[in-house]
Amino acid sequence: MIYLALRSLYPRQTARLGECTHPWRTSFGILPNEPFAAQDAANSTLEACGPQRGVAKLLVLPAVRDVEPLEGPSPPRFTMRSTFFAKAATNAFLMANTESVLHDDLVVCACAGQEFKARDAMEAALFCGHLNDLWQSFLRRVAAEKQADEADMELDENAIDAAAEQFRYDHDLITAEETEQWLTMRGLTLDNFGGYFARQTCLHALGDDVTPEEIDYLSAPDDLRQLFAVELILSGDLDRITTDLSWRLAAAAATANEEADAERIKAERTSFFERAGLAEDDLTGWLQKMGREATWFEQMVRMESEYRRRSESLLTPQMRQRERSVQRLGLTRFEAEVIELESRDAAQEALFCVKEDGMSMQEVATEGRYPYKVLSFLQEDIPDDLQQRFLSVTVGEVLEPLTRGDGFELYRITSKKEPQADDPAVQERIDHVLLYRHFSELAARYIEPRLHGGSVQG
Repeated sequence: MIYLALRSLYPRQTARLGECTHPWRTSFGILPNEPFAAQDAANSTLEACGPQRGVAKLLVLPAVRDVEPLEGPSPPRFTMRSTFFAKAATNAFLMANTESVLHDDLVVCACAGQEFKARDAMEAALFCGHLNDLWQSFLRRVAAEKQADEADMELDENAIDAAAEQFRYDHDLITAEETEQWLTMRGLTLDNFGGYFARQTCLHALGDDVTPEEIDYLSAPDDLRQLFAVELILSGDLDRITTDLSWRLAAAAATANEEADAERIKAERTSFFERAGLAEDDLTGWLQKMGREATWFEQMVRMESEYRRRSESLLTPQMRQRERSVQRLGLTRFEAEVIELESRDAAQEALFCVKEDGMSMQEVATEGRYPYKVLSFLQEDIPDDLQQRFLSVTVGEVLEPLTRGDGFELYRITSKKEPQADDPAVQERIDHVLLYRHFSELAARYIEPRLHGGSVQG
């Protein structure tokens, strides 16, 4: 599985195990076009690769599939297993850079001379009630990986490969060296990188047929929590919870010399116990599980109180109305009927049936046995290259077929409305803009991001 994710990093240096056609393999004393077994490569030194950066690491990765035996005595059987369930990783090669790393010790930002680590962001999210959904989703991926591992399930190689490619595209990582540097800055290895996509693919393959372990974050073993930190880093969720922490730190720093509002502090304490499902007598035990003192809790209460006070001052009906007017175009809501088709010819034929024969979209979809759906979306959710086409369309009009992956989609616009104050999605976008503008400016004054491309800006 890790090998598959690495094909996008080393497109020219990656070859199937059991094949040898590249000149750099002569560095290992193997002639071009001469088959080799993976274990022979593992015995070679890292320096043997010379300028071929990363090749040695690739050669000592666990095999994705059984290695084809050479003539003569059968070599040991190498099977890729889970990166978390080590008991299943029998006879697997270890990478050169898989030493133990405490991922939650990764420094993410600093404020007033104090450094804050991934652990601080995670536990601040736990305090605010933002961590549990991430934790439950993670447990489902871990359970899916375990079930797939136990069933020796074949995973979709192309899906893993495509996910790794998309990750590099999203993070603007053009070369293998840039990808390695990005991982190294975050204390991650290529093993972490490959395992992350493997777990995603396992969950996608198993769907609802997954039973996660029932364990809360604070009761989980350390190795599981470390793996969770890895997932937060690679998914981008660590960036988001670091933003949350940064905004609260900035809010508290801006009022550090002011006396706290006692009533607000009391209300914030009450809110915490309600959302955490704890009684006040349970607080000491809850803090002990994290290795935190009461002073940390009081700091979190004050930070949250000040963040909430500022947020309330921003999210007034007047401020929302003003921003809604500014954002009117991007928040225009569309509703549309959509047919999915496999080819341009089929899409053009469906378009003809609707426009010329007067058939409804649903009739065309039913007759041709095409997938049909009704969508509701905002203008700003539309890809940039299609924005103008949707802006100029009128209600009832059918757009020319749009490319979608390997197929096409036919859209008929059934509704087009300006943003409404009672639209939950519109209000959420407006609130985000207002909060982002204020707190990103505040964070720029008080917060020092420590990761390149850090997230105090949201």
